[in-house]
Parts: sequence; structure tokens; C-alpha cells
Amino acid sequence: MKLKWNDLWSWSGHVSRAPFVVWASLLFGIKYNLDRFLVASLFGRHWSIFSYFDEPAPGLQGLSPAQSPGEFVALLLLALPFLWAGVFLCLKRLRSAQLPLWLAVLFVVPILKWFLFVALALVPERGDQPQPPGPGAPWLPRSAFGSAALAVGVSVVLMLIATVLSTAVLRNYGWGLFVGVPFAIGFFSALIYNAREPRRLRDSLLVALLAVAIVGGLFLALAVEGLICILMAAPLAIPLVLIGAVAGHAVQATRRPRASAQLFCVPLLAVPLMLASETLRSGPAPLLQVVTATDVNAPPETVWKHVVDFTQLAPPTEFLFQLGIAYPIRAEIAGHGQGAVRNCVFSTGPFVEPITVWDEPHLLKFSVTSNPAPLEEWTPYREIHPPHLKGFLESEQGQFRLTALPGGRTRLEGTTWYRHTLWPVRYWQVWSDYIIHKIHRRVLVHVKTLAEKDAR
Repeated sequence: MKLKWNDLWSWSGHVSRAPFVVWASLLFGIKYNLDRFLVASLFGRHWSIFSYFDEPAPGLQGLSPAQSPGEFVALLLLALPFLWAGVFLCLKRLRSAQLPLWLAVLFVVPILKWFLFVALALVPERGDQPQPPGPGAPWLPRSAFGSAALAVGVSVVLMLIATVLSTAVLRNYGWGLFVGVPFAIGFFSALIYNAREPRRLRDSLLVALLAVAIVGGLFLALAVEGLICILMAAPLAIPLVLIGAVAGHAVQATRRPRASAQLFCVPLLAVPLMLASETLRSGPAPLLQVVTATDVNAPPETVWKHVVDFTQLAPPTEFLFQLGIAYPIRAEIAGHGQGAVRNCVFSTGPFVEPITVWDEPHLLKFSVTSNPAPLEEWTPYREIHPPHLKGFLESEQGQFRLTALPGGRTRLEGTTWYRHTLWPVRYWQVWSDYIIHKIHRRVLVHVKTLAEKDAR
């Protein structure tokens, strides 16, 4: 084995397995210690190796330009040479294994970088492989139907095992589950389907989609998940399944003989690695905020009393709540002023909200000490209890702010601060913010109606 410095700055040439693994390990060790020294000396903050598993951006975990601009820029500048070297190493290793060079983009994708690392560490150089006269893996089916059946069957089993491992054993709904596993399933299904004979890309994509559709049906039939959560995850999972299938199809199309044993090992080893890396995430999930406002044709004093304690709401007409998403029914309060306890009763149970600020008639602020389930799943069974219904989406505090407007009117603004430990955060935040806005809107419209009726 010979290490060459130009492996790190030139994209041309080849790199075999052993130098690739050594260079990758060395670069990671050097970068970790530089990050640790930089953050401690300039910003007085501890940098743990587990910080690399908190957020998607390599080396910038837990930071944003708005929160820590100096630290963010410093780590970004430090990361650039390592990003350069890492991408070029991957390109050379892909060229050496005669794999598609575009797979190097996975190096900058959270979780999928582990998939790429396992693949490049396992797959040998093209020149090192024996050259049998016919296609490899004679034990695999030759017919299109047999190949598709085996691809779907094995992929479904792998995805079921990975899902149970992540949710029930590791109790983690993270990047590995929602990004890594769908990509691996698409890759694995296309790999098996094309193992004996070259097939059309369109057919590889259909096989991958069939696999993920069967998995969704089994989740519902086996009471692993409800229909609502399956539909919410689908827009994220399906494109990744297709991308994985394109990658698997391209890998097989560029290799002769087809279907080496190392390729089949890649998803089997990468999936546990991707899921296990998620458990190293340190620190709490980010605190998210949702604000919704409406104008009320009544003075703040009239609006205030309906904010503190409002009567029963009419049954919801919104399709979202009819699907099973929890919705507010009424609010009750015990006591008066700071220290009083407000219960906002939802369709799945009450939010317990001790009052922390009572500034009548301007601001009512409260913490949240008990959260009900966020939804009732659609399921053929009487009820199911997937882990994410407890503790994975929780409100921490909320408030109602009343601002006097000209003409005896009031701007009523509702705010919720919450955390969810479903990753990628930004994808699931689209859903959670939308749902919380709808909940806010239901309450604000009800308060507006009551207050304007009193004003008249």
C-alpha cells in the first residue's frame, strides 16, 4: 500500500481500497482535532466527536449563521479543504472500482455518506476481479419475473427489519430511517433485479416502487404504523427509493461480470451503520416556533376573557382533523393570575398549561407540562401505539398576545414553541408547522367569533 499526496488534490487517477480507508480515517482524525481546538480556543465551547451526528451539515452541526455566525463561518472555512479532499478521494475510488462517478455526490448527503463509505471500502478494483465467461451469481433467477420477485421479497424483509430496529429497539425516527433505508432499498432491489441480465431502467424503478408499496401495506397490516404517518413519509421516501434504484441500476450496468458479492453486502452493512450513527446524536432537538394571528373587531378586554377560558368548539369541518390529527375542543382554567393552571382539551386528551405570565389584557403565557398524542392513526385495528405518538412531538410553551388596534379592534396572536425528534427536521417541520397553524386558526377563529358577538 502506498499513500500519495496527489490523491487529495487531483481528481484524476485511481485509489484502491486500503489507501482509501487509511486516508479517510486520517482526514477524519485530523479534522476532528482541528475542529475541537478551533471551537475551544476561539469560542470557549466543548466540541465532542458526537457533534458530527447532530445535524446534516458536515462539521457545522447544531449551528446556523443566525445563531453563531462567527463559529459557523470558521468551521465552514475549515471544512472546505477536507470537503475537496474527500470528494476527490471518492471520485478516484469510484473510478478504480468502475462505478458511476456521480455517486460521489453522496459524500455530502447526511447518512448516505456512510452508505458510500461502506461501498468504497468493500468493492474491489475492477482489475482485481476474475473474468468468468458468463454473467456472475448463477444462483440468482434468470427470468425477469423471478428476479423481480426475489428483489422485492429481499428488499421488503430488509426494510421491515431496519424499521423495527430503528423504531422499536433504538427508538429513533431519524435520517437513517427516512433517508438511508429508502435509498438502500431502492439500491438493493435494482441490484438484485439486474444481477443476471441487463434490464431497462424503467423496470428497475417499478420493482423498487413495488417493494416500498408492499412495505407500506405490511406496516398497516401488521399494526406497525397507521395510514396517516405512511402518507406523510411517502413524499420523502419515494424519491429516495427511486434515486437508490437509479444508483443500483447504474452500478450493475457498468460492471462486467455482473453482481459481485461485495455489492450485495453494501446495503446489508450500511443500513445498520446508518441507523447506529443516529443514536450518537447529542443534545436536544431544535426549538421550533409557530405564530398565527388574526384581527378581532372587539377591544382587548373583551377578547381576553375568551382567550383564558373558551367554550366548546363546534365539530371540525377541516379534512385534516377528520383524518385523525388532534384538534382543540375547549379550554378550562383553575385559578386566576400567574400560577393558575389552564387545560386545553384536545380530541386525544388535555394539554396541561401552568400560567407563567398573566398580563391582563395584553399577554397570557404558559408552559406545557403534559402533551396528549398528536393524532389518532387510521388503522384496521381498534388502535395502535407506534413509538412516535409519545414523546416525539411535544409543545414546551405557548402564549396569546393581544395588541390594541385603532377603532376598538384587537390583533390576537397565538404562538407555540415545540420540539420534534423526527429527522430530517426541516421536512417534518413542514407538516408540524402546517398542523399547528391549523390548530391555532381553529382556536383564534372561535375566540374571534365569541368576542365580536359580545362586542355587538
